[in-house]
Formats: sequence, structure tokens, C-alpha cells
Amino acid sequence: MTENLLDDLKWRGLLYQQTDEEGMAKLLDEQKVSLYCGVDPTADSMHIGHIVPLLTLRRFQLHGHRPILLIGGATGMIGDPSFRADERQLQTEAQVDENVKGLKVQLERLFDFADKNGARLVNNKDWMGPMSAIGFLRDYGKLLNINYMLGKENVASRLETGLSFTEFTYMLIQGIDFNHLYNHYGCRVQIGGSDQWGNITTGLEIIRKTHEEEAKAFGITIPLVTKSDGTKFGKTAGGAVWLDAAKTSPYEFYQFWINAADADVVHYLKIFTFLDRSEIEELERSVADEPHLRKAQKTLAEEMTRLIHGQESLDQAIRISAALFSGDLKKLTTSEMKDAFKDVPTFEMAKEDHNIVELLVEAGISPSKRQAREDVTNGAISLNGDKVTDTAHDVNAADRLEDAFTIVRRGKKKYTMVMFK
Repeated sequence: MTENLLDDLKWRGLLYQQTDEEGMAKLLDEQKVSLYCGVDPTADSMHIGHIVPLLTLRRFQLHGHRPILLIGGATGMIGDPSFRADERQLQTEAQVDENVKGLKVQLERLFDFADKNGARLVNNKDWMGPMSAIGFLRDYGKLLNINYMLGKENVASRLETGLSFTEFTYMLIQGIDFNHLYNHYGCRVQIGGSDQWGNITTGLEIIRKTHEEEAKAFGITIPLVTKSDGTKFGKTAGGAVWLDAAKTSPYEFYQFWINAADADVVHYLKIFTFLDRSEIEELERSVADEPHLRKAQKTLAEEMTRLIHGQESLDQAIRISAALFSGDLKKLTTSEMKDAFKDVPTFEMAKEDHNIVELLVEAGISPSKRQAREDVTNGAISLNGDKVTDTAHDVNAADRLEDAFTIVRRGKKKYTMVMFK
């Protein structure tokens, strides 16, 4: 089973670096182990770039191994300097604690906590918080040579622009984390993104130096996810794609995945979904032979939205997408309309009755009154999904959803949200 797991990870492109590939394979072949992955609470939600190592850890759980999920309540107070151009803005302890709560909810959705190999959730603030500065320096600061730390690429890359002592200690604290989990939970493996190699190997060094017997632990890193055109993965015009539905709605989340390029979609299916090889290869054939059907994109969007937001939110996202495609907005609730059209052009008007022709011109929907009258009489104008063909129609309270906005469609695809203040 272990060999199948490692082979599967390689096929999916999820293995970038290993500290001891042969030893790791032997360990996993002989026993079920505890592995960990950490995430710092730099915000109250993760975005999709955070979850690749976590989903990889989940694959280990599905093969009978036990995941340990570490939320960095302590390291989040400092900020990881790895490959950043400048120092992070420090957050207050209250902010970090609040962020921890948000991440905890999201992690509990991704992992099984009830099974015999159920996930453990830990916070490094629990062991780093009580540690004194003198204890930190005497017990751990002496373990690492400055030259060793300066040799780490994630530190060396910041030396020219400047690195505070606070950030310099980050790798040491993460190393303490690995050592703590090794001692208290029998954790043998750390998984992280490719930028975590220096931090992971520092943990292995601390484990080696604090154990008289031969201690054997391992590190794995996951490649950075990139798009085929070289642009950054996980970003949209509106910013990062968050797991929190309040930051990125399930509909927006669904749309992000369904808009994946043909050149990227199979790559994403391998990395982000738990579909098996035969299913993904079948979808890969569909991309090559019948790309217009977009079966791979639909499957990717469904799998990811269901995983992060659940079946009900997926059903809603599909319903909104179908309504927008058909133009039949009457099938949507008011809240679904607001969600679907949050990024369309918006125009504000006084909360009073407006003649439809005058509204179209004032809001910039039609370029002139003559064109606006033609648009209306030709049936090209809809309000909230209902066609308006009378140029004398007044847009009134009956047309205002929540007494606040109206969705105007001109033609098949041009939507405008008119807000009434």
C-alpha cells in the first residue's frame, strides 16, 4: 500500500524534495506513522495555495497513517521570512488567536478526526508560550550554529534586504515544533511546501542533536503550484481564492475551478482531487478529444466545491451558473442574485421611480435614448430576469430586490447591478 501511495504522489507531481527517499519508503512500508503539516494563522482563513500540503497529508491518512495538524499560534506571532521580500506586519495576540479559530474550522472539514487514525489538531503556542527566553536560548539556541542557519536559502535570500532577529529565530521555533511532536506524538515526518525545506531540515537537525539514540525522522516538500502560462496560481481579479465562504463565495470558488485552462486542468485534478488515476486519465482524454464539453473542468469544480463547502453549496453554485447561462434569473433567490452579480458593473441611483429608457442611458447600459428605446422594444432588456418591452415602464419598488438593487440585462451577457440609495 505504501509503495502505491508514494508512486501515486510521484504521478500526481506532489513530491519535490525528500530528505531520505529510501529510508522514508522503508519506514512507511514497515509501519503506520504520524506525520505533520503546519499552517500559520496569518489570516482568519486559508486560501487554496495553503491546502496542497494539507491535501497531501490527507492522502497519507487515507492510507492508514495519522495526520497531525499544527496551527502556529506561536510562529504566527513572528511570521515566516522564507522567500519573502520584506518583513511581515506583526499581528496582535488577539488577532492571531481569532485567526486560529477560523483555521481550526477549515481543517476540521478537510480531515477525519474520528477514525482509529484520526487527525490530531495542535497549537504550538501551547508549548512555546510557557517557554522563557533564557530557556529558549539555553536549550535550543545553542544547538544551531549561525553559519548553519545563514546557509539556509530561505534566510540567505533575505540578507541583502534585511532580516530581523525575530524572523531569524523562526526556523529554530519550527524546528522545536518538529522535535516536540517527535517526542510527544511519535511524529516521524513533516510535510510542507517547497519554501519550507530550510525549516524542515532544521527540525531534523534539532531532533538529531537532542536524542542520544539514533533518531530517525524525515521531511517531504511539495512543489509550488504554477499555471502553464507562468502566471501565479490561486489569484483572480478580486484577489486570493479563500476557503472562507464570506471571503470567496461558493459560487465564485466554483467558477474559479470551472474556468481552468485546458492546459492546467489535468494538473489540478491530480494535485487537488482524490479521484483515482483511471478517472483522471479518462478526463485527460476528454480534454484532448472533446474539449468543448469541459468535462474535466466541471469535475474539478464539483470535487473542490464539495470538498471545501459541501454538497448544498455545490448545488447552489451549479444552480446559479445554470441560471446565468440560460438568462433565467427567476430561478435564483435574492441572495443568490446578489452573490452572482457582485462583480458586475454597478451604478447607483436615487431610490425613486425611473423610466426604463432614462435609467438605461443614465446607468450607461444603452448609449443613447434612441438605442435604449430600440433595446426595450426589441426585447433585449430584462429586469431581474423578466423582459421589459414597454418604453413607458417605470422601474419602481416592485423591481427593487430587497428594496435596494435591480439586475439589468442587455442582450445575452451584459449585466449591470443598479443600486438604489
